[in-house]
Amino acid sequence: MKTLFLIPARGGSKGVPGKNIKLLNNKPLISYSIDFAKQFTTPEHICVSTDDNTIIETIKKEGITAPFLRPDYLASDTATSYDVILHAVNYYESINQFYDNIVLLQPTSPFRAMNHLKNALTKYNSDIDAVVSVTETKSNPYYILFEENKQGYLEKSKKLEITRRQDAPKVYELNGSIYVLNIASLKRHKSIANFKKLVKIEMSHYYSVDIDTMEDWMYCEFIIEKGLLK
Repeated sequence: MKTLFLIPARGGSKGVPGKNIKLLNNKPLISYSIDFAKQFTTPEHICVSTDDNTIIETIKKEGITAPFLRPDYLASDTATSYDVILHAVNYYESINQFYDNIVLLQPTSPFRAMNHLKNALTKYNSDIDAVVSVTETKSNPYYILFEENKQGYLEKSKKLEITRRQDAPKVYELNGSIYVLNIASLKRHKSIANFKKLVKIEMSHYYSVDIDTMEDWMYCEFIIEKGLLK
């Protein structure tokens, strides 16, 4: 099984300007994902997909070269993760490098432990679409999430008579940290949203921060300062 480690890192960011190379604890944010990937593979199987030359100069210091400059149409707010992933797959296949799956590491998720990906790779096989990292959601639709009906009244999103949170079924949300994607499934389903055979690995809330705002960034700094990653 041949695996490509893909780190998508476009230059534009509205919530945290320049966040992919912004220093988090004196280390560029993207370096957290690069260093993690290096624990599992060698640099030639690590692809940083970016449209930004400053990011390219930053990753060179890590011994990583960007094999291509991502085209502008894949660096816009409307570009999908699927399009970015397929672009990378097509590039490698155009130079006769064929991979069976992709480990997608989004640089906005800086916190991962080795056992997270080890567990994901153990659970992965070619009969499923993907292994995805999740965290148990605090906003359980069986208990505290409501929708407004046509009469303007709030109704539970999931109809189940529950009076205690601990009695509600567990519900998970994707935390965006780790995806092990079947390339054959990517091509067949035309979208990650169409995947049916998903297997999870669970991560704690501290490991599940996805940086989108300055509040997220400050929370990451707090987690590091307090040594909360166990």
